[in-house]
Amino acid sequence: MDRGNLELKHLRCLVAIVDAGSFTDAAIELGISQATASRTLLALEQILGTPLLHRTSRTVSPTTAGAQVIARARHLLAETDELVRQATTGRTRLRIGHAWSAMGRHTAEFQRRWHNLHPDTELHLVRHNSPTGGLAEGLCDMAIVRTAIDTRRYAHHCVGHEPRYLALASDDPWTKRRSIPLAETRDRTLVVDRRTGTTSLDLWPEGARPIVEYTQDVDDWLAAIATGRCVGITPQATATQYRRDGIAYRPLRDANPVPVHLIWHRQAPHPSTHAATALLADLYRDGT
Repeated sequence: MDRGNLELKHLRCLVAIVDAGSFTDAAIELGISQATASRTLLALEQILGTPLLHRTSRTVSPTTAGAQVIARARHLLAETDELVRQATTGRTRLRIGHAWSAMGRHTAEFQRRWHNLHPDTELHLVRHNSPTGGLAEGLCDMAIVRTAIDTRRYAHHCVGHEPRYLALASDDPWTKRRSIPLAETRDRTLVVDRRTGTTSLDLWPEGARPIVEYTQDVDDWLAAIATGRCVGITPQATATQYRRDGIAYRPLRDANPVPVHLIWHRQAPHPSTHAATALLADLYRDGT
């Protein structure tokens, strides 16, 4: 296998084809011909010694090996772009990903303090609906997560904990109450985000668990709750960041709080990783 011929153009072409959904659209985006895009992808597959895409007359999709290569390619391309950007402007950029609600009620204060403390490092918050908030996809340098962590792959730090809230339709009779016991929710239909949600049936004992429906992102989750058919359980951050007409939130009693972690790649962490972790941990500790 001759890895010496691997070039950034190969990786950019692969990512463009997957993002565009076709060789034709990828070629237009890259400013090359469709034939060149096809040859570039074929060259990459030959260099790596494995097919990277399933091709049909209408669609392309990653093979198992392709999905792994694409994730790594996104990371490498982002690092390369940042290297060029830093060299040409003298400024660095820190991208922090999240699936739903960033730092919750600390989001604005984190942004303000970061700008004052680190004016030479631009902060970008990136929302991506994946369990790692875009980190595995190469879309950010570190991410805020409230779900289980692959500690073999990612370094992490717990910056704080958030109480759980019940999300319900604004005309639900329970909105007249200040808080809701966890045990009572077993009699309601619960909606859970299958990909990035923090709620599992382990919150309830066996034999006393609610009926569950699943959604794929926060907007569908909120829409289902607004109908009044079901309720949701979520960290305090959601109640802060997603105030919507038709949705109310009430504190949930007798439920363990949700840990909030920052995660990052173990290899080559961003230079600002420690500073970001320390600042967010301070905000959670001080309750700012």
